[in-house]
Amino acid sequence: MRQWLEDLEARRGLDTLTDGSRKLVVVSYALLLLMMVYRGLAVDSTGSAVGPLVAFVLPLLLFLPSILARRARGHAWLAFVSLLYFTQGVMVATLPGQAPRGILEALVALALFTGCMGYARFRSRQQRA
Repeated sequence: MRQWLEDLEARRGLDTLTDGSRKLVVVSYALLLLMMVYRGLAVDSTGSAVGPLVAFVLPLLLFLPSILARRARGHAWLAFVSLLYFTQGVMVATLPGQAPRGILEALVALALFTGCMGYARFRSRQQRA
């Protein structure tokens, strides 16, 4: 795997890989954030309690400064948090009638994980060079 990544870096260049993984992070982060806002609002249909909304959205919002500042370490930590959303998506997919929403959540979280790990690797190697 390491050799494959080094060959990929040599063929494509660190700048291209960093930009591509950054775009994947931004798109998947925005999608997951929107999905969690919708889910938090859908859990409580009365609109009076904000607990579910905060529980779903707050972990993602904590990483917004790291994404905006383009910090590799923050992206690495976000990758680990995205695995929680992946697990949640897989569990939701097993519920009756919730499979499409759960699968979509799991795929978006997996894309966020992949983008964050790629960005953390390529950006840190770019900064060393």
